[in-house]
Amino acid sequence: MDNLIIEATKYTPEISFDCNKNLLEIKGKSYPENTSVFYKPVFDWLREYLGQDEKKDVTANIDLIYFNSSSSKVLMDFCDILDEAASDGKPISVNWIYEEDDEDAFEFGEEFQEDLEFVTFNLVRKAVE
Repeated sequence: MDNLIIEATKYTPEISFDCNKNLLEIKGKSYPENTSVFYKPVFDWLREYLGQDEKKDVTANIDLIYFNSSSSKVLMDFCDILDEAASDGKPISVNWIYEEDDEDAFEFGEEFQEDLEFVTFNLVRKAVE
């Protein structure tokens, strides 16, 4: 299976899904004009990747400095897919990365954390540079 790399733009995040390292990263800003069109290949890749029988430890890092409401829904769907795979015994960790002075991002992370049952969900504070 090939890795999925999508370069960041002004409106879309960098997507870096490395199937060899079992590392899924979403970084930057997410407010694409058409959220479903942008994220369709991301979800297609994710479902294929998680559909493999291997029980490898998977880490997802979500490091968004801004996202709109439609992206919030997509992120919840992303986490739900990971949670479903984790319920089947796949060891999956999600790191919700937020800047220490961004209370909104922290609160969004808490909301995501509350909705997930099987993934290990970590709120990771990073220092403002």
